[in-house]
Amino acid sequence: MGEATFFFNPSCSKCRTVSGILAERGVDAEVVEYLDAPPDRAALERILQLLGTDDPRAILRPEQPLYDELGLEDADRDAVLDAIAAHPVLLQRPIVVVGDRAVVARPPERVLEIL
Repeated sequence: MGEATFFFNPSCSKCRTVSGILAERGVDAEVVEYLDAPPDRAALERILQLLGTDDPRAILRPEQPLYDELGLEDADRDAVLDAIAAHPVLLQRPIVVVGDRAVVARPPERVLEIL
């Protein structure tokens, strides 16, 4: 298994569940509290590549009020990526990267797909 990175929000129950799964499996992941240290546009592009998609909506949280405030429903790819980079609360969670693969762990057990 390659290096692991875990995009984490401590107030998210799914993130805490994934944290437990990683600990149970002995995975020592770099934990990125993305609300305090948001990924830049290049990091978001890399996550999309590792997820096997070019669609930033795969890592977007449309249920956030900011989604509507920013008018992201009809936004193009660049606008969505710029919005996520500028407002990390819009980043879907939890995201785990292991080596050259990534997963949005919703439900949390999806993390097992890349371990």
